[in-house]
Amino acid sequence: MISMKNNVKYRIGKSTGFQALTILLACSCVVPLIFILIYILQAGLTKINWHFLTNLPKPVGESGGGIANALLGSIIIILVASVIAIPFGILCGIYLSENRKSRLAYWSRLCVDILQGVPSIVIGIVAYFWLVKPLGGFSAISGSVALAIMMLPIIIRSTEETLKLLPDSLREAGFALGLPFHRVVLKVIVPCGISGILSGVMLSVARIAGETAPLLFTAFGNPYMSFNLLKPMQSLPLLIFNYATSPYNDWHDLAWGASCILLIWVLALNIFTKLMTRKWKVQL
Repeated sequence: MISMKNNVKYRIGKSTGFQALTILLACSCVVPLIFILIYILQAGLTKINWHFLTNLPKPVGESGGGIANALLGSIIIILVASVIAIPFGILCGIYLSENRKSRLAYWSRLCVDILQGVPSIVIGIVAYFWLVKPLGGFSAISGSVALAIMMLPIIIRSTEETLKLLPDSLREAGFALGLPFHRVVLKVIVPCGISGILSGVMLSVARIAGETAPLLFTAFGNPYMSFNLLKPMQSLPLLIFNYATSPYNDWHDLAWGASCILLIWVLALNIFTKLMTRKWKVQL
C-alpha cells in the first residue's frame, strides 16, 4: 500500500514537473515576441499621424513626409497577388483532397511542398527573369506574380487538409440527393470547410505582407504615387528596407512608423481571420 501511494505521488510529481516545463518553454517563446512588439510600438506609434499616412516622402534634407505611396502600393500589389493566387490555390487544394491517391495528385503535392520551402529571394530572381526582363523593366505586376507564387503553397495545403477532415457522409448525402459532383463540391464541401480555407488565405496574405526580397527584384520601388501595374511601385517592406539602411534620421523615423503600420496590418488580418472563422464555423 505504501509503495502504491509513493508511486502515485511520483507520477503526480512527474506530471506536474512536465506541465511546469511546458509552461516555461511556452513563455520563453512568447517573451521575445512581446519584447519585439513593445519595442516596435514604442518606436513607431509616436511617428504615426494623419500627415504621415496621407503624404508622400520628402526629398533628402527636408523634414516630414509620409508613406502614402508605399501604403497604397502594398495594398495594390497584395490585392493583385490575391486575385491570382486565391482561386488557383483553392481549386488545386480541392483537386488534391478529392483525388488523394492519383499519381498526378502525388506529384502535385510533392511540388507544392518543395515550393513552400523555396527561399523568397529565389522566387524574386525567377520572377525577374520570367517577367521583368521580358517586359523591359520593373513593374508592380511582376511583384504581384512573385508574391502569388509564395501564397500558393499555403492556400493549397490549408484547403487540402481542411477538406480532408470533413466526413465522407457529407459527400454521400449530396450524391444521394442527385447532385452532380461539381455542385457537391461547391455547395456542400467548400462551405463546410470555409473556415479552414479562409484561415489559409489570410495566413498567406499575412505571410507576403512583409516580404522584401521578391519586390527588390520585381516592383523595385517608386518615390511617387503610382497606379500603373506595368511601372515600378513602392511598398511598405521596400520603404522600410531602403529607409532603415539610409544614414538619415528622418528616414529612420519613417521606417519605424512604416514598421508599426505593417505590424498593425498583420495583426488586423489575424484578428479578422479569427472573427470570420468563428462566424462561419460549421459544427460536424
